[in-house]
Amino acid sequence: MKPTAIHSAIFGLVVGDALGVPVEFKSRGYLTQYPVTDMLAYGTHDQSLGTWSDDSSLTLCLAESLCGGYNLDDIAQKFLKWFNAEVWTPHGDVFDIGIAISEAIKMIKRGADPVLCGGASEMDNGNGSLMRILPLLFYLQDEKDLKIIFQRVKELSSITHAHFRSVFACFIYIVYGLELLKGIDKREAYFNMQIKLKKFIVDNDFEQKEIDLFKRVLIGDVFTVNENEIFSSGYVLHSLEASLWSVLTSESYKDAVLKAINLGEDTDTTGAITGGLAGLIYGFKSISENWVNSIVKKVEIENLCEEMNSALMKVRDEL
Repeated sequence: MKPTAIHSAIFGLVVGDALGVPVEFKSRGYLTQYPVTDMLAYGTHDQSLGTWSDDSSLTLCLAESLCGGYNLDDIAQKFLKWFNAEVWTPHGDVFDIGIAISEAIKMIKRGADPVLCGGASEMDNGNGSLMRILPLLFYLQDEKDLKIIFQRVKELSSITHAHFRSVFACFIYIVYGLELLKGIDKREAYFNMQIKLKKFIVDNDFEQKEIDLFKRVLIGDVFTVNENEIFSSGYVLHSLEASLWSVLTSESYKDAVLKAINLGEDTDTTGAITGGLAGLIYGFKSISENWVNSIVKKVEIENLCEEMNSALMKVRDEL
């Protein structure tokens, strides 16, 4: 296998997820005393070594769907198949599914338009769309128009999370990832993202009180924030800040994901979101071989990465 950027990102995410699964819901105080330093088995969900959660499942569903192009109905049907434990489960069943995702997929099952399935109230701002948005990077890697990128992110997030806050958190993550795909330094990529999004905000009529919530990411330098002011709950803004903080205050894949997980609480998702970025930054070979080899369905994930790379490179060649 010749690893590509897709391998780096997807395995970065899945490994981060699997590292976090055994200690999900553990407090920061607990993890300060008993920090995660390696891949563990069992724990919170009583799962075997290398087991990933719904974060990876939905990410893999999206990656598989994008191999055939961008089709919201197909993406939604992939999510439904996973919900029914037909595809992309580590062991043939679904565990640790969030309420928002469960409700959205029930609407998909009833035949609703995918973009109308996600919750749109202020209370519907969990991290369930941010945790699975990563593969969209590779579909959008040649897109220069931020309006098109925002629209695609909005549609894809809205399948499960339709509120502006969730959409915009995903948008920031994707724009940062697109900068990283250029192969530039992670802090330069961060500053480039800030510049682009500040202009995009000026050019669009967004609600100011919502934009103000992203000040630490877009106006300040999130990596200068003290750890005790970085939160790691399932709230989408916390997850975005924690993942950016973790990659920008560390110097390796291992340090980034372990730093993210040891923040506590929603450890699998913080680990996954951080791991996807850290994989892009440091490359596939930076991820511990032991960690990669422990991943459940490793070969199937490798094959999907190869398929996605071939499909998207073909599209690029045709363009």
